[in-house]
Amino acid sequence: MFWKRIGGPSLAAALALGLAPELFAADGAETFVSQTAGNTLWTMVAAMVVMFMQAGFTLVECGLSRAKNAVNILMKNYVDFVAGTLMFMLVGFAFMFGQSQGGFIGASGFGFSGVDPATEAGQWNYTFWFFQCVFCGTAATIVSGAVAGRTKFAAYILTSLLVSAFVYPVSGHWVWNSLNGQGTGWLENLGYVDFAGSSVVHSVGGWVALAGAIVVGPRIGKYQADGVARAIPGHNLTQTALGVFILWFAWFGFNCGSTTTADGTLGLIAVNTNLAACAGFIGAMTTIWLKTGKPDPSMSFNGVLAGLVGVTAGCFDVSPWGALIIGLMSGVLVVFSVLFIDQVLKVDDPVGAVSVHGVCGFFGTLMVGLFAAPGYGSDLTGLFYGGGVGPLVIQLLGALVVGLWAFVGGLVVFKVVKAVIGVRVRPEDEIKGLDLTEHGAEAYNGFQFFTCN
Repeated sequence: MFWKRIGGPSLAAALALGLAPELFAADGAETFVSQTAGNTLWTMVAAMVVMFMQAGFTLVECGLSRAKNAVNILMKNYVDFVAGTLMFMLVGFAFMFGQSQGGFIGASGFGFSGVDPATEAGQWNYTFWFFQCVFCGTAATIVSGAVAGRTKFAAYILTSLLVSAFVYPVSGHWVWNSLNGQGTGWLENLGYVDFAGSSVVHSVGGWVALAGAIVVGPRIGKYQADGVARAIPGHNLTQTALGVFILWFAWFGFNCGSTTTADGTLGLIAVNTNLAACAGFIGAMTTIWLKTGKPDPSMSFNGVLAGLVGVTAGCFDVSPWGALIIGLMSGVLVVFSVLFIDQVLKVDDPVGAVSVHGVCGFFGTLMVGLFAAPGYGSDLTGLFYGGGVGPLVIQLLGALVVGLWAFVGGLVVFKVVKAVIGVRVRPEDEIKGLDLTEHGAEAYNGFQFFTCN
């Protein structure tokens, strides 16, 4: 449908006033794009912005890794997006958004089957697929940083393919299947809310990353003979800082784009997203400053990401004050989580991916059950606003189930790949660096690096 008008208020003004756009469908010289086309345009633009996250993740992971592994990080992030795209087209989208089979898995639309590009529905399907495809790439690429510096490149390709094809789409079906009008997943039916993916995307990537880090094992020299964790600094905090800013920007496409509708709710979602990021930075910086006497930059940068991950589930349902509190708590939480995983669990995660995405994704999903406010977003009301414990219990159940699925699925994937081709490079190759041994290239050819230790 295309709307036209002869005179009077514009369509945008009419919509703002709450007038029916059909009132402006008379013949005339001026033509307006239909609301359906507007939604399609907004969703596509948001998807393109989310794709830019791959650049942000690449810079963050590269900067927090050692220089001798920089090329390997670059290649893995490309693989994640390529693998995610291809597998999501072949099977992942069908499992996630196909006709629901009892609310547990999709079973239609493999490889774009049944999509008619000549129809409005078919055209929307392509747009919606692309938007969801970049989300799949995001979930897959979270794993890269946690296994950096010691993983076979061929093994990583296989794990990325399997995560994109099966692990991510199945739990996604449980929560988001109704978004494409093919039924509802079983967690949706319970009233579980994850608006933009704190659990569906981020915690899935984070728990798969934990499984991978456990199976691959720590980097050589990470833990001393007495078990004490040794810090292995990244080589370029400038890259990391730039990467976090890129992710921060792209997150507006991530959260605001999840409306798939060009309407007035975008402002609230953007405000909540931004406030949580700022509060996350403050929370993490203050916590590590009080704990160590120094405002550590890498921990502070991860605080921004923690705030963003934490608010993603509830960015449509919480007030700006709620978003600020969630972001602040996520920033504090990520510091203690990084230290606990590194020093107590002795799991080597060079970039803090498990803490930022797994732990804070779980936490942010849970917070919806507390901070969902009346008058914002959906009809959900959290415990702090008189909604009772019911929503909190459902959020806890959903976050646990999705997390358990991702962790067990990640363990199976990495164990299978380990049995088939092995996941760990040789010790001598790890010491020399994966750039030369796995790729035959250097990120900084002609430079020499010396340590200050």
